[in-house]
Amino acid sequence: MPGNDLTPLELTGRAMTHVVTVEDPPCTLHASVVEPFLRLREAAAADGIDLLPVSTFRDFDRQLAIWNAKCRGERVLHDRDGTPLDYARLGEAEVVTAILHWSALPGASRHHWGTEIDVIDGRRAEPGRAPQLLPEEYVPGGRYALLGRWLATNLERFGFHRPYATDRGGVQPEPWHLSHTETAGAAMARFTPDLLQEALDGVALGGAAIVRARLPEIFRRYVTNVDAPVSPATRLS
Repeated sequence: MPGNDLTPLELTGRAMTHVVTVEDPPCTLHASVVEPFLRLREAAAADGIDLLPVSTFRDFDRQLAIWNAKCRGERVLHDRDGTPLDYARLGEAEVVTAILHWSALPGASRHHWGTEIDVIDGRRAEPGRAPQLLPEEYVPGGRYALLGRWLATNLERFGFHRPYATDRGGVQPEPWHLSHTETAGAAMARFTPDLLQEALDGVALGGAAIVRARLPEIFRRYVTNVDAPVSPATRLS
């Protein structure tokens, strides 16, 4: 089983040597995260919630495809409030900023680490429709309001927290996004702007010149600018 000290290739999603595939529920996670997540899921089930992962490990190429599709206007862009933007009216710099509100640069996604899990409540999902992952679904009156309350109360008992719980002026709040605190913390401690730049060198990245010029600010605002756990994580024995 790999330790928490990820290599540069693992940190930037260009290797999968740190993750394992779980059959039930289907997902791919850092080897150190599997057992804590299954414990979290079991506890949720006891309270009537089907804690279902809809996105876990995501490699560099997949993140690059998402980024470039948004740069080309093939995916809808949103402003900070979630309102769709008119791609034809945006300059390249505005497109890059709009993407960063909701999607990470390839190489900079926390999902590369295998420590991040986007979740819904499978018992309350809309049949036949892909999860939308909208903030309003997790607040009182929303489809996943019960899940949102449960996560706020229980996450840290199992060593998880929500890195995008509040609006810090970077990535928009994502109440569905869980992070394994210890393993992700070890990854963040080793992650640097130079490592990210090395991962992007020679890559056909949309908006590359703008990203290169803004990389220190992007790293500060959208990579390291995350919420810490509310209290020290308490592990179950």
